[in-house]
Amino acid sequence: MHYSVVTPLWQDRPAADNLEVAINADKLQFPELWIGEMATYDAFAFATAAGLKTRQIKLSIGPLAVSVRTPATMAIGAASVADLTGRDVQLALGASSVVVVEEWHGRVRERTATHLAETAQIIRGLLDGDKVSFEGELARCKGYHLRLDAPGSPITIAAFGPAAVRAAARHADRMLLNMCDAASVARLREQMEDAAAKAGRPAPRLAVWLSCAVEPQRETIEQLLRAKVGYLAAPGYSDMFVAAGFGDLVEYARTRPHPRDLLAAMPGELVSAIGLVGSEAEIDRKLEEYRAAGADEICLVPATTGDPGGLRTLQAMGSRLD
Repeated sequence: MHYSVVTPLWQDRPAADNLEVAINADKLQFPELWIGEMATYDAFAFATAAGLKTRQIKLSIGPLAVSVRTPATMAIGAASVADLTGRDVQLALGASSVVVVEEWHGRVRERTATHLAETAQIIRGLLDGDKVSFEGELARCKGYHLRLDAPGSPITIAAFGPAAVRAAARHADRMLLNMCDAASVARLREQMEDAAAKAGRPAPRLAVWLSCAVEPQRETIEQLLRAKVGYLAAPGYSDMFVAAGFGDLVEYARTRPHPRDLLAAMPGELVSAIGLVGSEAEIDRKLEEYRAAGADEICLVPATTGDPGGLRTLQAMGSRLD
């Protein structure tokens, strides 16, 4: 099983923390850094900064919302980062949320699985250096090819629902799951393999983003709890928390209390229900569950409150690198 590091984008920490995480991951010889995008840094700008501040780590940019950026802008961004940093660059595509797409960016978010599939096909051609003409229902590109060297980057699709899993199985080199328990990983891997077989292609590799904190302090646990507030009542995710024994908390979350009140009701034990939190022995047991479920790669989202730059956690987890 492979390990990579995710810039955590914690909303309760300064954005510059993410560059410290990137530098630490590189120094500890992690092979790959994921660079997402939400409310602070532009992903391509941060990837360029990270590439210029580090020595060897590969840069995986995304998941980027397909309803916000066009395929051409994503391909241009990836080629730009590769050219400016000299690093291997990969792209990840995702659906994002209604809040981000429609409320923040003023774009329409609809039929996201179709949008993912069409965008992946266009980007595949562009990143391979082809002149692409593709007229989809939601994504299109006519007669463009990269002027910079084409990076030939692999494509990742973030998935959770059945239609997105099928899109990943048919068009991605890697499928990404965010914050899933081992049982869900096993179920989604089976769906992906079935869809890939029907499409006549090998199944993509399966990566899982998981929050991670080794021997966390109290303030670290509070950071991890805050990050889960929005997931407790979310479809699919709520089922995982119920299965982990937090059914009463999920029912309370479904009444839509103020986030402050919901956070106050969340026990510290919740952070280890879905994630890699605790002693190294406890984390190793969780890792074995994910390995048995079919995860090919664990993407570590390090807590940084009480552990600046996630250094202590990344040092501990770095001992597991191949």
